[in-house]
Amino acid sequence: MKTLREVMTSEVEICNPKDNVFEAAVKMKDNDCGAIPICEGEELIGMITDRDIVVRGVAEKKPNSTAVTDIMTENLMTAGADMSVDDAAKMMAENQIRRLPIVDGNRLVGIVALGDLAVHTSTEDEAGYALSEISEQQHYHH
Repeated sequence: MKTLREVMTSEVEICNPKDNVFEAAVKMKDNDCGAIPICEGEELIGMITDRDIVVRGVAEKKPNSTAVTDIMTENLMTAGADMSVDDAAKMMAENQIRRLPIVDGNRLVGIVALGDLAVHTSTEDEAGYALSEISEQQHYHH
């Protein structure tokens, strides 16, 4: 059974608490991604998503200079690198999560996107189920 360590992206672009929304958006564009973890040193403190920028930033008329910490998602669900891919897919489906930060304690060591699980899982049923469950729901966490 594959673990998240085998499928996670370990070179993760991050923002620090001093970064602003504009800088986060540029990192998303440059890295073709929809979420950037926010880390203080190596400690994961939140994540900013493209949806956070739209809903908590633009829709609330906050300037691009707004700190990422003002609109980031906090209290993230995370997983350890030794969690199985199948267990992660189930957790992501049950909690409507598209991107799962991988931590060692509070230290960010990687990230797994739902698409990573669909590509790497030996039983594509779990990742496919997770994708269909998340896609059908109206709310998203991160």
